[in-house]
Amino acid sequence: MRVIEASRLGESLELNWPLVADFLTRFIREELAWRGYEKAIVAVSGGVDSATTLALAVRALGQDRVHALFLPHRDSSPLSREHAYLVAETFGVALEEVDITPMVEAYAALTPDLTPHRKGNVMARTRMVVLFDKSQAYQALPLGTGNKTERLFGYYTWHGDDTPPVNPLGDLYKTQVWRLAEYLGVPEAVVKKPPTADLIPGQTDEADLGVRYLRADVILEHYLKGYPDGYLLGLGFTEEEIRRVKEGVNRTHWKRALPTVALLSSTAIGEFYLRPLDYRP
Repeated sequence: MRVIEASRLGESLELNWPLVADFLTRFIREELAWRGYEKAIVAVSGGVDSATTLALAVRALGQDRVHALFLPHRDSSPLSREHAYLVAETFGVALEEVDITPMVEAYAALTPDLTPHRKGNVMARTRMVVLFDKSQAYQALPLGTGNKTERLFGYYTWHGDDTPPVNPLGDLYKTQVWRLAEYLGVPEAVVKKPPTADLIPGQTDEADLGVRYLRADVILEHYLKGYPDGYLLGLGFTEEEIRRVKEGVNRTHWKRALPTVALLSSTAIGEFYLRPLDYRP
């Protein structure tokens, strides 16, 4: 069994970052225009994904047309606040802070059996309540921040992180987001810190997933392209890593699909009837 160095693994995920940045900049402009919006709003967590999304939004629309929200809970890491303000300052956007603690704790007080995991989901969905209300207040379209790795693993709160209608990072693996973030000038302190959803104190993404992001991303890329397990084993991945990645993808497919509708007519929305937007050139 041969083991490939991390630097060699990353080569399979390398892209032309200036071209990617230009494409995503145009993507944001066009998607907002189709929907009749001139402004965007981003929930900035202090992590690299939201920082990269904010950087792209500013690049696409200008500082004056981007709103940034920081939505902490009392259990949030102080480092999240520090990095959220650092990111906003770096890209010249005012940061509005809304403490979600009263909203979350009001529900928690009525739910004595609330587990830390469920509470984390409540926090994520509460943030979307605030984001979409502020979206209406500012007439600004919410931008999603979820990356391809999290989406494939189903590692996000359903109807939380995945809710915004436009997501510029959704086809970039986590390791690719890191590289794009470096190109866009996201502060190094944000890019280099261990990723965490910051919903449960002490939690980290890679501990939850049970595999390092770089290794998971390479496995995902090969798995989605149809490479057999034997090929991945030959690259030096373990059976446990491959199993974790494949299970993560296969058991969470339902989270990546639109609601399943019972079809009773020839005009079912999203099946037979499509708006002109769906046929756009």
